[in-house]
Amino acid sequence: MTPARHNPPLAALLIVSASAFIAGTTLLAKALGTDTLGPALHPMQISHGRFLFAFLAILGAVGVLRPRLSRPHWGLHIGRTSFGWAGITLMFASVAFIPIADATALSFLNPVFAMVLAIPLLKEGVGPWRWLAAAVALTGALILLRPTPASFQPAALLALTAAGMIGMELIFIKKLSGRERPIQILLINNAMGLTIASIAVSFVFQMPTPQQWAALVGIGLLMACAQACFVNGMARADASFVAPISYATLIFAALYDFAVFGVIPDAISQLGSAVILAGGFILVWREARVRTA
Repeated sequence: MTPARHNPPLAALLIVSASAFIAGTTLLAKALGTDTLGPALHPMQISHGRFLFAFLAILGAVGVLRPRLSRPHWGLHIGRTSFGWAGITLMFASVAFIPIADATALSFLNPVFAMVLAIPLLKEGVGPWRWLAAAVALTGALILLRPTPASFQPAALLALTAAGMIGMELIFIKKLSGRERPIQILLINNAMGLTIASIAVSFVFQMPTPQQWAALVGIGLLMACAQACFVNGMARADASFVAPISYATLIFAALYDFAVFGVIPDAISQLGSAVILAGGFILVWREARVRTA
């Protein structure tokens, strides 16, 4: 397989595009989880639509590109898909109750959870700068949770748990990377995710309205596009260059939430998001320093 050429400007464009697509999936999930497009759908049904239509899109790409597939590591795929399905389902549940920007900001704790989990699972060492970044990001999460009796948002715990689940998924992705081609990983992930989601949705399925069907198709296609942009962007630039650009998701999420639902982030949301982003930037800065040392 010929490696992609190093092209930071193209990588930046691809990651910004992926950020816009990912924020778009949360916008559609919020519309589906409320009564905007009809009777609210269960988060497991929204998750099922995400995997169904993403799988069909990726299957079509495989049919056109006909990549060479290798023998998959089924154990790692099962672990990655199980945590990924749980994470995305919880995230879709959370955006029905809290601002999209808050849920998106909490999702940026994924790398922090992955870092902590990498200590026992990958036997990685964590220095003081990484712990500082984790502490700052978790402080931001506490701010977004609004831990007072008058303002506490229980639904924010769904987004926080989702970040933990996706952090665990990142551990499995790291173990899979280098073993298999990206398109094979995406195909198997979405096929297995569709299997899990199909079983789960059988208990809560309700017939969507035509508008809801369109939104479900949109979630799947946007997620497939986001995954393709992200994988190709990562292949064309250093991770330390790409990672901060992915925070554009928070900007798109806030813009979409304001444009469609008229939600304006309050001071607590802005402060909590800023603190989480600060923790993320500390982590990215430290990783870049380590690579160039």
